[in-house]
Order: sequence, then C-alpha cells, then structure tokens
Amino acid sequence: MTTRMSRRTLLFRGTAVAVGAGLGSQAMVRPGYAQDVKPPKDAVRAAVQRARKRRDHALAGRRSLNGWEMEKVTDNRGSIYTRPVPGTAVDIRVRMGEVETVLSYVIRRFHYEIDELRRGDVVGWQAPDEVHQRRAESNLASGTAVRIRPGHYPPGLRGGFFPPQELLIGDILADCEGVVAWGGDDRTPDEALFFIDVGPDDKKLGEVAEKLRAWDVTPGKGAGQEADMSVPAQRRRARRYV
Repeated sequence: MTTRMSRRTLLFRGTAVAVGAGLGSQAMVRPGYAQDVKPPKDAVRAAVQRARKRRDHALAGRRSLNGWEMEKVTDNRGSIYTRPVPGTAVDIRVRMGEVETVLSYVIRRFHYEIDELRRGDVVGWQAPDEVHQRRAESNLASGTAVRIRPGHYPPGLRGGFFPPQELLIGDILADCEGVVAWGGDDRTPDEALFFIDVGPDDKKLGEVAEKLRAWDVTPGKGAGQEADMSVPAQRRRARRYV
C-alpha cells in the first residue's frame, strides 16, 4: 500500500534537508573548524596534575653533571627503564630513546671488539644519593651513563686497558662524534665509565643516534664490524678521543 503525503509535509521535509545541507557546507568550508574547540578546563587541570605527579614521583629535583634530570626510580613511570642490549646477554637501566641507542652501541662494540660481556657486567642507572654529585659518575643517576665491568677498572686507577684496547675505545668514541665521553680521560680516572657528554637539548645526540640506527640495517656498518686499526687514518681518528 502506498502512503500519500500532503503538500505541507513535502515542503517541510525539503526545507529541513536544505537547512541541514547548508549547515554542513558551512562547516566544511570553515578552515580550522575542529581547532576552534578547546578542551574543557577540567581536562587541562587533570593533565597538569598528572604531569606534576610524574615529576614528583620520578624526578629527583636536580641534574647530573651533563645537564640531564636525575631520577629516583626506574621501570616506574619515569624515563629510565631496564633495556636489553641487542647481541649481548646484558641488560641496562638507561634513559630510553636516543641515549639508549648511543650507549647500547658503545656496549655492543666493547662486547664484540674488546672483551665479551656477560650478564651483570654493565651497571646503568644508580640512585642520586649513591653517586658523587660533582663528578661524571653523577650521570648514572640521570640514566645517561654506564659502567662496564666496574670491578675490573676501579675509579682512580689508570692502565686497566692495553694500548690496542684503548685505541679501540677511541674509535668507538669517534663513531659517536663527541656525544659520548670516557671516564678514563678525566683528571680522576674512571675507566669503566662511559657517559653522554651533551645536554638534553643538543641536536647532535639525535643526529648520531639516527646514524647508528641506520648503520644497524646497513650491511658492513655498525657494531659487529671490526675496525681495522692497522690503517693509519683510523688510528689518527681514534687517538683524538683517548
């Protein structure tokens, strides 16, 4: 059975469709329409409170020698987590992201070219109260440093590495283009210590991390490709850093 509609009903529906289409077209042609909508004040206030809780929970309220924020906890809503170092049996507590990429590269090259590392051979993050605040070891508390075999290379002593091994350390640092430093070069030596030597806003760290990530997927590049230190230019390059 066919339902007959009155002329008034047809006119009403046609007007409604036209109005709806007009409103829709206005919304479409207004650039940034969605951006005009601001989040409720309560949502902004809640986000700020969450950020403050995270800061109070994780951050120690002071910076390590290289300018990064020290953290009081790991694996718990901060920036420092326990991470595996690819190709090794080593786990480290380290600041995630670019810092992790660069320090993992240092550890991997040490493992492949200087001496094989076993579980527990590398120490990462340490609590702020456990490190000397005015020395490079303070960088451990910000997750931006590691100690490789600290029992073999105690602070204050030099000569823990043979000359060819020191040269390899210099070659590793050269690959890192100055964003990593070695504690063995300090006035008070700490030959186990390797640390990020630029601040959190330094663009060089990101550039080096990107390069190292690219090397990981490029045949003949990256950690695991032994450096030929018999090449004079390679030795000169390495000696600039040790």
